[in-house]
Amino acid sequence: MSRRRPPASATSSVVPSTRLSRPWRLTLLVAITAGLVLVTWQAAGLAREQALSSLIDEAENELRLSAEGLRGHLSRHDYLAEMLASREVVHRFLASPAQLEAMPVNRLLDSVRETAEVSDIYLLDRQGDTLAASNWQRPDTFIGQNYRFRAYYRDAVAGRPGRFHGLGVQSGARGYYFSAPIWLANHEAQTADGVMVVKVQLDNVEAAWAAQSAELMVTDHDGIIFMASREELRLHALHPLGEAQRQALRESRRYADAPLPPASLETLERRPDQGQVVSFRQGPLAGTPYLRLRREMPQFAWQMHILKPLTPVQTAQWQAALLAGGLYGMVAMAGGYGWQRRRLRREREQFAERERRTLARARDELERNVERRTSDLVDANRRLSDEIEERRRAEQSLRQTRDELVQAAKLAVLGQLAAGINHELNQPLAAIRAYAENARRFLAQARPETADTNLAQIVELTERMAEISAQLKQFSRPSGDTLTAVSVTACFDYALRLYQARLNEAGVEVVYDWPAAETWVRADLVRLEQVLVNLIGNALQAMHDTPAPRLTLAIEPIGDSVRLNVADNGPGIQEAHLARVFEPFFTTKSPGNGLGLGLSISSRIIDDLGGRLTVGNQPKGGAIFTVTLPADAAPRRDAFPLQEPSSHA
Repeated sequence: MSRRRPPASATSSVVPSTRLSRPWRLTLLVAITAGLVLVTWQAAGLAREQALSSLIDEAENELRLSAEGLRGHLSRHDYLAEMLASREVVHRFLASPAQLEAMPVNRLLDSVRETAEVSDIYLLDRQGDTLAASNWQRPDTFIGQNYRFRAYYRDAVAGRPGRFHGLGVQSGARGYYFSAPIWLANHEAQTADGVMVVKVQLDNVEAAWAAQSAELMVTDHDGIIFMASREELRLHALHPLGEAQRQALRESRRYADAPLPPASLETLERRPDQGQVVSFRQGPLAGTPYLRLRREMPQFAWQMHILKPLTPVQTAQWQAALLAGGLYGMVAMAGGYGWQRRRLRREREQFAERERRTLARARDELERNVERRTSDLVDANRRLSDEIEERRRAEQSLRQTRDELVQAAKLAVLGQLAAGINHELNQPLAAIRAYAENARRFLAQARPETADTNLAQIVELTERMAEISAQLKQFSRPSGDTLTAVSVTACFDYALRLYQARLNEAGVEVVYDWPAAETWVRADLVRLEQVLVNLIGNALQAMHDTPAPRLTLAIEPIGDSVRLNVADNGPGIQEAHLARVFEPFFTTKSPGNGLGLGLSISSRIIDDLGGRLTVGNQPKGGAIFTVTLPADAAPRRDAFPLQEPSSHA
């Protein structure tokens, strides 16, 4: 039986042709190429944005830490000029510079300079001439130089603290200057009697910046690069300076005769997240694009800039483009593989093998990149751990300094109380002398009973004097770290006893507004007594010129807390000052009557005790300070001694 073959035409209609005409093949090739370009471009753009976002976060963290480090380096010397301006040896020498020897002041300034690790310290008279300096022994000493053209001199001689940055006239070295006025007698005068100046160098801060994987710069309000991690960038202008700007800088001699050339910084891209892509047309950083971020430092009128190289971003772009192109190629080749499977089986297998090898190489490259990035992350984590440890040590040092300031503030209050305590002791001393003289006469007259009465009075008066001195001894002792139940009434009574002489002398009416039952809080007895002594002392000083002074002390148990109010009927606190009364070194007192540390230390003490210190003005006039502390139960008498102030004498 023979088989019949289908006609040729029938065979061709059953098996369709897989070949494409030349125009179709060209169109398909163009479409695949366009798709590849589009996918690669989009992947590269997305990778760039993600890499830039990550780089911006990293740069913001580094910029914030660097700015805080610079601020902390300068702020820790902020007090020094004002402290030296209050020294008695400086006042004596400034009052009679022609009669007194300058060497004691020179040695004092040099000793403080070495201890505080600053560059120079020097004393100017009212005309701006240098009378004493820490570098008196050097050939380029400041003694004899006149600095009345400096802004820090003009500010301080007008009675304001001065701040200035620039190049030294003698040394040519960059520095930051702090100045403070010196008042010899009349604090109400418009011109100070002298100026104390402290210069701080900035080289150590820049040396720390050089170790970072970024370029850091600090510019002033004129756009001058005053500090930079690279020496080549210092004393350049971000933008070309006009003739008026250059003339103003020459007159102030801030940068001496430095040419201040432009830094040739060019902005390539501005981003909505305040970042910029910039490059330098010339200089050591030319040819490399950078991500630039800025941070304002308003307390110094500066801007800090960070420049991060875009090398990681470019690497991420290329990696994403290669990966996207490979994936797109895989999809395209898979489609071609299906389309051509009956005709190009062998070629398809060869092509797949080549693609597998390509993919393997890409995978190996990707694994190497991941391994490198992981190593970078480990290094970054290690650096972050070191920074955390450094911050912990700094906090421990700050806590120790705070405790020392607390004890110093207590000793300052003792000085303020000295006049009142002296008055308290003089009266019984005079009475003891009178009783002793009378006792001698009575003994000479053979009247021992009357003499014994006088001697008993002498014993009573000596006990009173011992109690007065015991109050000072109790107040000056250091505080502990353990919180216990503390009697609020006993703390108030103790503080009032310290100020009893001032209360009687000024005729202050003391109003008590507290419950009959004893009120207890959880605190440290010594630190709470110190806060109350400080608040009552401030209230008495505020009512110094008040016709009918009245001091109101209140205790308000509220749930699990207790409020302690100290109010006066003085002039109150200006609304503009209410938000700043607890800031360190803020004071409305005249120069020489305090450094503005009392309320700041009191606020920190109450915070450490788990409470809160607030201030406000009363509707009828006068200020009111409120201390809020956790309430506590009265201690058992068999477990703890009674917390009476006299027990600490």
